Amino acid sequence: EEPDIMIYGEAPPNSQMPVTEETKNLVMHASLTIFGTVVMFMDTTPDMQVNQGDNIVLTIRSKDLDEVQSFFNKMKNGGRVLMDLQETFYSKCYGMLIDKFGIPWQFIQDTD
Repeated sequence: EEPDIMIYGEAPPNSQMPVTEETKNLVMHASLTIFGTVVMFMDTTPDMQVNQGDNIVLTIRSKDLDEVQSFFNKMKNGGRVLMDLQETFYSKCYGMLIDKFGIPWQFIQDTD
């Protein structure tokens, strides 16, 4: 299966995340299926501080909206919500949080 890659320059304009000459060719989202497991990647932008230990983000993907909401609501307890579950240009339901152990998570409802 071919990897799915989107660079920042291909994304719809977003005032909260402006694309610059420095970031336009960086990977915003990439996924690759390895032995049946989807592994997702992205580049860090110059404004992102990278600290060893939090330089990986785990992702839960499901077609089931209730499942996405349930995981998000359970894992936000004791953690910090970075982005509440909401519709984005790439998902009907997407959110981000840092769990009580300091691990960043993304939650994505797959629609296809």
